[in-house]
Amino acid sequence: MIEYIPPTIEWVRKQVELYEASGGTQGTTLMETGMPCIIVTHLGNQSGAIRKIPLMRVKVDDSYVLVGSMGGQPKNPVWVYNLRANPEVQIRDETEVFNMRVREVTDEAERQKLWAASAAAFPPYIDYEAKTTRKIPVFVAEPV
Repeated sequence: MIEYIPPTIEWVRKQVELYEASGGTQGTTLMETGMPCIIVTHLGNQSGAIRKIPLMRVKVDDSYVLVGSMGGQPKNPVWVYNLRANPEVQIRDETEVFNMRVREVTDEAERQKLWAASAAAFPPYIDYEAKTTRKIPVFVAEPV
C-alpha cells in the first residue's frame, strides 16, 4: 500500500481532512474565500507517496484547470513538480471522484483561454500574477 503524507501547512491539512472525512459534503469552499474548491490526489515526485491538495474549482467542460499560483509567491508550489512527474490524479469535486490525467498547458492561446476561465472563477489569480515574476504554471486535468 502506498503511504499517504498529509499536507504540512496546517490550514491546508485541515481543509483536506474536513473535505475527505465528510465524503465531500463539508469543506468544499476554500477557507475564508467561500469559493468552491476541489481536492487533487497525486503522487509525490520524490517520495512516491500519496499527496492531497485543495485547489480552486475551475471547471471547463469535462476538465479542471489547476493553477500553480501559490498566492503569487516567487516559487512554484511543490505539487507542480509532482504533477509534472506523475500526471495520473484523482479529483474530488464535492461527493464525486474522477480519475484524470493532467498535462501542463504550453500552447499560449490555450493557456490564455484557461487563465481567463481561472480568473473568472477566482479573481485573486490576477493579483497573484501581477505579484510574481515567474510564469504561473497552468495544468488541465482531463478524463482518462
